[in-house]
Amino acid sequence: MKNKTIILLVTICLVSTFNPSANADHHELGEFEDHRHDTPKTTEGAKRAPQSATISSEVIYGQSGDQLHKGYLSQPENIKAKSGLIVIHEWWGLNEDIHLMADQLAGLGYDSLAVDLYDGKSAEGVREAFQLMTGLSKNEDAALANLKEAYDYLTNELGVEKVGIIGWCLGGKWSLRGSLMLPNEIDATVIYYGSLIDNREQLATLEMPIIGFVGTKDRPYINQFIQFDKDLKALNKDYSVHFYEGAGHAFSNASGTAYEPEAAEDSWKKTVDFLAAHLD
Repeated sequence: MKNKTIILLVTICLVSTFNPSANADHHELGEFEDHRHDTPKTTEGAKRAPQSATISSEVIYGQSGDQLHKGYLSQPENIKAKSGLIVIHEWWGLNEDIHLMADQLAGLGYDSLAVDLYDGKSAEGVREAFQLMTGLSKNEDAALANLKEAYDYLTNELGVEKVGIIGWCLGGKWSLRGSLMLPNEIDATVIYYGSLIDNREQLATLEMPIIGFVGTKDRPYINQFIQFDKDLKALNKDYSVHFYEGAGHAFSNASGTAYEPEAAEDSWKKTVDFLAAHLD
């Protein structure tokens, strides 16, 4: 009985030391709440078969300071791609499910580079994912440098003529921020939910077509997307934002338990058509 009591006390202490409100803004806290019971389970969307054959490898796509950036590169097997994609993972990190999404994108004819914003780390649980996400938010310059290295790799090493950027959840946030960093270089931007920016002066610099997706029950981000829609409309940008009635956060993630097939498949079809219109 004594040993059981000690184990219980240690467990209580470990749980009580994790206080998400101490490390995050209210949007990140909302995301934590929506993911509280989530796990990085492979979703049906990640299991789609690529439309054509692909080849893949792990690559070093750049370096920032002493940090080498290692990612997953998937390419069409039978054609030389003219366009490339920067593929940005969810808050779980660069896992095998994001590899599968890169394969699907490569099957459409694009050199698809899945970047690693966590520098080799990934999460198997919500607490770890939250800590990785908030740690990244505290070092945005490093994340942007990482994405710039990915862009340079696609254009300089692989020689693509156009570059798009796509991300889900945490990746949606960085898809927009990468586009703001390279407003004249990125040729197409895809944002699946994630934290946005409501500064019209910054958004005015965007020159590429943009498509965004969000569920109306996405508590952390629905209001941001409503404002984003208004801002881009006022700025007369080439964009579309799609709101999925009743869908929650992470409805189209490659990993997780919040997958909603109808919204996920519709948004994927729109993504495929969007990329074909602007990168082919």
